[in-house]
Amino acid sequence: MAAEPSRSGSDSGPRPAGKRKRGGRVKADLVTDFTVQLATLTEAGIPIVKSLTILEGQMRPGPFKWVLQELTEDVAGGTPLSESMGKHPGCFDTLYSSMVRAGEAGGVLDRILTRLATFREKAATMRAKVKGAMIYPIVVSTVAIGVVAFVIAWVIPKFMEIFDSFNIALPAATQQLLNISNVVVTYWYLVFGLPIALVLLHGFLMRQNRGYRYQIHRILLKLPIVGGLIRQSVTASFSRTFGTLIQAGVPHLDALEIVRDATGNEVLLEGVEAIRRTVREGEGIARPMGETGIFDDLVTNMVDVGEETGELDNMLLKVADAYEVSVDRRVESLFKLLEPAILIVMAGFVGFIVVALFLPLMEIMNSLGQG
Repeated sequence: MAAEPSRSGSDSGPRPAGKRKRGGRVKADLVTDFTVQLATLTEAGIPIVKSLTILEGQMRPGPFKWVLQELTEDVAGGTPLSESMGKHPGCFDTLYSSMVRAGEAGGVLDRILTRLATFREKAATMRAKVKGAMIYPIVVSTVAIGVVAFVIAWVIPKFMEIFDSFNIALPAATQQLLNISNVVVTYWYLVFGLPIALVLLHGFLMRQNRGYRYQIHRILLKLPIVGGLIRQSVTASFSRTFGTLIQAGVPHLDALEIVRDATGNEVLLEGVEAIRRTVREGEGIARPMGETGIFDDLVTNMVDVGEETGELDNMLLKVADAYEVSVDRRVESLFKLLEPAILIVMAGFVGFIVVALFLPLMEIMNSLGQG
């Protein structure tokens, strides 16, 4: 058995197998940073075991540190890095371990890690931009819903008592608002509980029911504006992943299988499987891509040219670059339009409530003045 590499620090020493911390969620950013640093160390000519020892030693205590300890021990004992990574799918998915395996087989692990690091950084950048753009609309929507719910449940009933005490005929808008408030106060457990239950049920079905998930993804792809954005996003993801795998030397069929297993969109998964079946029969990739209905003519034509020239990987990565830029711009434009739309809708609700409440108040004031 190989000797355990030395580690600095009291917390970085070897742990007995029975006492090692198991489980725990590992953030994607940690894995990305690890990949970038490992690529830098291996490019500098540092052996993989020593690189892993260095990175594990500087990692803070937590689930990922224990994963790195196991990687170091396995590789020091003669286990291939890709095989050891395959034991931790929560940190290193199929795409990750497959690319590392291809790099080990071709003796170009340093270059593969560099490409993998670039791939993960681009994906992380895209996710961060989308999340950042969503923060403002979500906050505004949450505050608006909370304010309207408070007014309907607590403020309007007070006005109802005032109107009843004066026994006046209420305008239709006011009566409608009072009816809504009465329903909310009487059936509050349904009004507030039913949406939460539906959201939880949707989340459960999306995780557990593939048929439901497929129908939701299919509907989303057909929505105006949003559907085109999702289509471009899955095209960019497919092209980036497939192109990176081919560039790493992974055979086309194996690369398509990895892309299929790595995608989170059921419609794309079905399309990639159809492409894989056709390619397995000896045909090219461009025609079955066009038949899936997911990829537009520009993508299929570029893939066709890439197959003819032997530059399929570069063509796919160019498609990914172009569509990622397009998605970034469309997301930014969409949320710029969404922000004022949310404010307008909120202003409309507030305006309706104000008018509905003040019309009978003005009538009461007029009657008091005449009296």
